[in-house]
Amino acid sequence: MDYAENILGTIGNTPMVKMNALVKDVPALVLAKYETFNPGNSVKDRMALQMIEDAEADGRLQPGGTIIEGTSGNTGMGLALAAIIKGYKMICVISDKQSKEKMDILRAVGSGVVICPTEVEPDDPRSYYSTSKRLAQETPNSWYVNQYDNPSNAKAHYQSTGPEIWKQTEGKITHFIVGVGTGGTISGVGKYLKEQNPDVKIWGIDTYGSVFKKYHETGIFDEKEIYPYITEGIGEDILPENVDFSLIDGFTKVTDKDAAIYTRRLAKEEGMFLGNSAGSAIKGLLQLNEEGKFGPDDVVVILFHDHGSRYVGKMFNDDWMREVGFLE
Repeated sequence: MDYAENILGTIGNTPMVKMNALVKDVPALVLAKYETFNPGNSVKDRMALQMIEDAEADGRLQPGGTIIEGTSGNTGMGLALAAIIKGYKMICVISDKQSKEKMDILRAVGSGVVICPTEVEPDDPRSYYSTSKRLAQETPNSWYVNQYDNPSNAKAHYQSTGPEIWKQTEGKITHFIVGVGTGGTISGVGKYLKEQNPDVKIWGIDTYGSVFKKYHETGIFDEKEIYPYITEGIGEDILPENVDFSLIDGFTKVTDKDAAIYTRRLAKEEGMFLGNSAGSAIKGLLQLNEEGKFGPDDVVVILFHDHGSRYVGKMFNDDWMREVGFLE
C-alpha cells in the first residue's frame, strides 16, 4: 500500500509542466515548476516544515508551544498545517493588503490571524514585522519564525526544490526564474543549481515599490524606491538575510497591472489557475525574452508559487480589476 503517514508526507516532488500558449514567441523550452501541488497549495510548505523541524531540533520550539509569524499568507498556511500535525498553536500576522481568501483560509486551518496596516514603515510598531516580534515576546512558550532571516528557509530549497529541478531537467536547465520575497527560494535553488553548473542563470522577478533590483545593481538601498504596491508575495521594503544577491544574475521588475493581467491569462490560456506572483513571473520571463536572453537550446524553468483560489476576490474578480484600473 502506498500512502503518506500524514499530510506533511506529501510536501515536495511537485510536477514540471511544459508551457505553451503564452511562451509561443520564446525560442527556448519553458517548463513550470508547479508548486501548487503541495498540500497547502504553495511552495512555502517546504520551508515551513524545515523551519519547524530545525527549531524543534535545537530547542527553540518546545512541545505545546505557539508558533508566531508575519506572513503574506502562504508561509502561514504551511506552518499551520505542520502545527496541526505536531500539536502547536499558530498565530499569523498578516498585512491588510493580502486577500480576504488568504485570511479565511488561515482561520479555516485553526490559525489565529492578526491584521496590520500595510502602509507603515517596517520599524513602525503597527507593522507586521514589529507586531510579530512583540507578540512573540508577550506570548509564553512561543517561537517567532522570522522567515526573512531564518536560514532554514533557503536550506529547504537547497535540499529539496533545487535537486528536484536538476533531476527533472536531467541537468539541462540553463535559466531559473522566480519571484523574490523572502529570498529563500531563489537563494536555495540558485545555490544548488550553480553548484551543479555555474553557467545556470538565476533571474529574480521584482515589483515596482520594492528595493531589490536597484540594490542588486548599485548596492544602494534607496528608500525613494519604496511605495505601496498591489502585487502579493514578492518584493520587499527590507533586505532579508535570505536574499543572497551574489547568486542572482539579475532582476526584472513587473508592474502591478501586468502581474494581474498575466495571472488571468495563465488561467485562460494555459489552464494554470495560479496566484498573483505567477503573473509577475511569466510577464518577467517575457520581458527577459524581449531582451534576447534565451536561445533555442535553452531550458528555462519558472517556479509558480501558489494557487488561484487565494485571489478569487481580487485578480479573478472583474469588479475589483475595474476598481483598481486594470480592466477597461
